[in-house]
Amino acid sequence: MITSYEGLDDAGVATAAVRAGMDVVRGSYGRRLNRIDKGAGDFATTADVEAEKAILGVIRAARPDDAVLGEEGGQQGAAEAARQWLVDPLCGTLNYAVGNMLVAVNVALPGGAAAVGDPFSGEVFCTDGATAWVRHDDGDAELVPTPATHLVDVNLDPPFPGAPAFRAVDLLAHPEFVARFRPRVVSTTLALAWVAAGKRAAYVTDGGDLSQSVHFAAGIALCRAAGCVVTGVDGAPIGEAGRGLVVAADLETHERLISMISGRGGRRA
Repeated sequence: MITSYEGLDDAGVATAAVRAGMDVVRGSYGRRLNRIDKGAGDFATTADVEAEKAILGVIRAARPDDAVLGEEGGQQGAAEAARQWLVDPLCGTLNYAVGNMLVAVNVALPGGAAAVGDPFSGEVFCTDGATAWVRHDDGDAELVPTPATHLVDVNLDPPFPGAPAFRAVDLLAHPEFVARFRPRVVSTTLALAWVAAGKRAAYVTDGGDLSQSVHFAAGIALCRAAGCVVTGVDGAPIGEAGRGLVVAADLETHERLISMISGRGGRRA
């Protein structure tokens, strides 16, 4: 167990923080957990809150001058801090609450290091902002995206801000999509890490600017560092004016999906 974080680079801090969160998520799995209502059908569990506390403990010890934006605790740290970590302690809370193990722990330093952890496989997907790898107990392996699986993960969770111009459910019924790809819906941003790792050909979600989202920032950083193609659903760069995400393992897959979404590839999606 690491008790000192001296000498760790930002990727090491992100990895240690994610591992701390993973330990809580794994240890609380299957227990009866209190739910904290967030409104509009959304909620957190005590596991979300405790995992975030564990993550913050690592970041505060390793980078005491940095601020943190956590999904559960909100903005913490000095307002004038030069850097801010983004923390999603348990992505896939509804999955987790019903006993489904498809969840992720996300920590990102925008423009730099990030890590995404799978508490139940033990995998930690990491980036220093330039390269990306997956860490196992027996060592590290480079993340190599590939479209070979033809599996495209589509986020169907509401709200749907892009409707009626873009509706993910319409993409699933597009003739070219049906002919070339197979849809998957895991309802957690672990799927973004899977694109970077070659376990998914692409990931598609509606939304606004997701580049600074606690849910998406870590996965976006991984995919960029691994060499994936990352844009909004309109094919434009993500950012303040961005609309959702299309993240693909290669340019051909990305272009096909954008064509379907825009209506250039057949029936308008």
